[in-house]
Amino acid sequence: MCISLIQAARQRGASDLHLTSGAAPIVRLAGCLLPLAAEPVAASQLAEFVALLPDSSRQQLERRGEVDCAWSWGEERYRLNIYRQKGQYAMAVRLLNSSVPSCQELGLPPALQRVTELEQGLALIVGPTGSGKTTTLAALVQRINETRAAHVLTLEDPIEYEYPAGKALIHQREVGRDTTSFARGLRAALREDPDVILVGELRDSESMAIALTAAETGHLVLATLHTQDVASSVNRILDVLSHNQQQVRSQLAESLAVVASQRLLPRADGQGRVAAFEVLVATEAVRHLIREGQTHQLQSYLQTGAKAGMVTMEESVKNLRRKGLIK
Repeated sequence: MCISLIQAARQRGASDLHLTSGAAPIVRLAGCLLPLAAEPVAASQLAEFVALLPDSSRQQLERRGEVDCAWSWGEERYRLNIYRQKGQYAMAVRLLNSSVPSCQELGLPPALQRVTELEQGLALIVGPTGSGKTTTLAALVQRINETRAAHVLTLEDPIEYEYPAGKALIHQREVGRDTTSFARGLRAALREDPDVILVGELRDSESMAIALTAAETGHLVLATLHTQDVASSVNRILDVLSHNQQQVRSQLAESLAVVASQRLLPRADGQGRVAAFEVLVATEAVRHLIREGQTHQLQSYLQTGAKAGMVTMEESVKNLRRKGLIK
């Protein structure tokens, strides 16, 4: 039953499916929650699905009350978060693309795509949960895979996309299975001869500090942050690493390559959503502002930096509307 509902959600073009014991299944379609079927999901149906999970995932669910994992059915991949509520199981299913989308398919701005050509630096993809950050990172890694003989090491929680054979050597490590934390995996990565390091999320001060060091010492680091815009992303790192501000500002100014904020908007034709991007490129002027602690001026530089490839969210939305992609 649960598998058939998951397949029905994919046929509807949904991004997410919510299954709750005793309630009707709900899908997220173009950002809106809609019923998938009228018949409620039985507790026994969710229990049968849980029984299909690997032993390690089932044990974590029983021990902690929730588990976040990737799951495959045939050639299709899903991200599952199964949890208990009111003593019964509930499940949120993220429906993933069966293949990694290209940068062109996602409409990534040129300044963001050019990051894949860098030998070192820090590229941040930011935005709220569910805004497509992981998919954007995957598209950037796939572009590297198609164009460079590089060693790419990823740290993910969980692994959502698997990459086809290409020019790059790609190793994917899952937090909780292959390493205990992002920080520990990042620290180990520096001894594993990577050219590119993908960090699914910079969650704490330790992972941020190691990511900055990695970007500063000859690695290209691609990472996400849960922040709303590019200026707040820079401030988040400076706030979290507040113990040695002058050193951190200097490190961030030297290593930062680009910050891209994204959000998903409903397509005009009703067929899913399209991403709008705000992009800050680390020009010398931007580096100077970070180094001198004048990050409150970043927004004004963003608005006048079109020649360097910068884009404001407002302009990105206007471009999508001019192209007829959104209303």
